[in-house]
Amino acid sequence: MQSITTYFHFMGNTEQAMNFYKSIFGGEFTAFTRFGDTPGGENMEPHERNRIMHLALTTRSGAVLMATDFLDSMEQQLHTGNNVSLVVNTDSEEEVDSLFQALSAGGTVEMPVNRTFWGAYFGMCQDKFGIKWMINYHHAINN
Repeated sequence: MQSITTYFHFMGNTEQAMNFYKSIFGGEFTAFTRFGDTPGGENMEPHERNRIMHLALTTRSGAVLMATDFLDSMEQQLHTGNNVSLVVNTDSEEEVDSLFQALSAGGTVEMPVNRTFWGAYFGMCQDKFGIKWMINYHHAINN
């Protein structure tokens, strides 16, 4: 395993929240993607196109905080317990499969492991204790 990163979920105010954290921790945005810039984004509701699909803040100390906006059109609702996930960055697809199988046992698979348009082998689940996990192997970083 390479690292575990915190991933925040917001209801339309990701950009505001992450600028707040940037003002406190310093650093730079190292990834910034709006939903309208993703494949199929042009078909989204106009008010959701400007929301944040993925934002990464790398702080002065090298810590990484990531975030996204939930979408009304996907019937996503923000509540305590689903506002933070832990991202496990792995060294291989096999490690993704192994960790995902173990963490999702007795829990809920939210997104089965698959290859994504952003170049990752990725899946999301909630474990039997209610903790949300994103398991990730990013080909561009590791190859």
